[in-house]
Amino acid sequence: MKSRKQATFVIGAVLALSACSGERGSDPVISHTPEVAEEIHWPLKTLPELVEALEAGEVSAETLTQAYLDRIDRIETDYDLNAILALNPEALAASRAIDARRAAGQTLPQLAGIPILLKDNIETADLMPTTAGSLALAENFAAEDAPLVANLRAKGAIILGKTNLSEWANFRSSESQSGWSAIGGRAKNPHALDRQTCGSSAGSGAAAAAALAAATVGTETNGSIICPAQANGVVGFKPTLGLISQQGIVPIAFSQDTAGPMTRTVTGAALLLSGMTEPGAPDFSADLSKTSLSGARVGVLRFSVSDQPGMAERFDDALAILAGEGAELVEITEFELATEDYGEKSLSVLLHEFKTTLNAYLADTPETVETRTLADLIAFNEIEAERELGIFGQDLFERADATTGIEDADYQRALADIKQATGANGIDKLLADYDVNVLVSPSGPIMPLVKEGAPDEWPAWSGAGYLAAVAGYPHLTVPMGQVDGVPVGLSFMSTANADAEVLSFGYDYEQASQLRSNPAYRVSTGVISSDPE
Repeated sequence: MKSRKQATFVIGAVLALSACSGERGSDPVISHTPEVAEEIHWPLKTLPELVEALEAGEVSAETLTQAYLDRIDRIETDYDLNAILALNPEALAASRAIDARRAAGQTLPQLAGIPILLKDNIETADLMPTTAGSLALAENFAAEDAPLVANLRAKGAIILGKTNLSEWANFRSSESQSGWSAIGGRAKNPHALDRQTCGSSAGSGAAAAAALAAATVGTETNGSIICPAQANGVVGFKPTLGLISQQGIVPIAFSQDTAGPMTRTVTGAALLLSGMTEPGAPDFSADLSKTSLSGARVGVLRFSVSDQPGMAERFDDALAILAGEGAELVEITEFELATEDYGEKSLSVLLHEFKTTLNAYLADTPETVETRTLADLIAFNEIEAERELGIFGQDLFERADATTGIEDADYQRALADIKQATGANGIDKLLADYDVNVLVSPSGPIMPLVKEGAPDEWPAWSGAGYLAAVAGYPHLTVPMGQVDGVPVGLSFMSTANADAEVLSFGYDYEQASQLRSNPAYRVSTGVISSDPE
């Protein structure tokens, strides 16, 4: 059992930056208009630019960390973004330690001094709890870093804090509000504050877009990196299952769960991915090429494009850019999963694995956490119904608790079926049958208006990310523009362990398109042409 840790921590929608010492940095007062003349300031630099600036001595790790803390304070105050759940009171001390090592002439790892935000279902040994957004885990202070966090620290990264998320990574209810947690409230989309962030890595997506850290880390079971990345207009990468350790992450399903980078550039995603992996893993930024699309055959998943106004136009614009980079486009207009009752089987797998893995996780939490099983958690939520269940219920919890474990024969058959349908008979078959190197599609729908105090109401869905999510294959989203000011993304998918190739295809497209834009922080978009109503 993990040891109990008593600590004070910064948590919730109001950020009292008690961790920050000294006065505010030298940033001028910024008006409420978005990003006014702020391009020259460090927080708006990309991760690769910051790596170079730190190595060149143009900025210190402490100055950079303080600049992000100041920016978080300002953006959360001005726009009530609810992207941050906790700040690390040890972040500035860690940055000073990096500066001291650099001043002493030590050779430092590539991410030395880079401030990173983590989704709050990832454990750290700092004075911050790992809550998954739930009041039940408010005192869940881990004794050890998750391996991905330990890897980031070993490579010099500064853990700045934790981001908001859809509570329990969006696996409490079949009807939920994306980006909402009992601890943090609803994370908002900085491009359009009345539009959904998607989830469950909502705070990580919003924080990456708003430049509240050099980069953020999200997690995904099915869409929880890709959808909020595209919704918030940033790059998101879901790696091949197993490339990043699942240990120390509040679980849903071991057959699909993974962490991944959410950044403003593909190069940043590749650098962060390398930082999250175990020692000896490749440098995923090394082979990024502006010519990787030249001569490549690209499978166009036309069947995945919805009739949402504006979506097909943005997708076709992206395809024109791919063709302009020398790619040969191969239209794929039809696809059917080679299994019956896919949706039922897929959900059954998640329910069975969730009960098994969450019970094991809760049993290993410190004594300060009173909920030791999923059944305990269900009972806790019923007691705390006013704070926990006011917007949506917990039917998925209840259905999961009724399952009989992963030794169940029906579960095992369902797992084998959906893996085969999405992998060998899904992505792999599409790649082989159409003789293509990579598959592209929209990354998700144009985000609808938020229904305050109510579950999400989704428009027609675009994309085929479920294939990569269930198969455990790599999936990258890159900004492909906006529809009426709401971001949309372009997805790149391929087979297992083709992470470097997928990143390079996306990099070539990104360099040619340059379609990421800074958030506008619009308070109201109104009912616009892309709204499902």
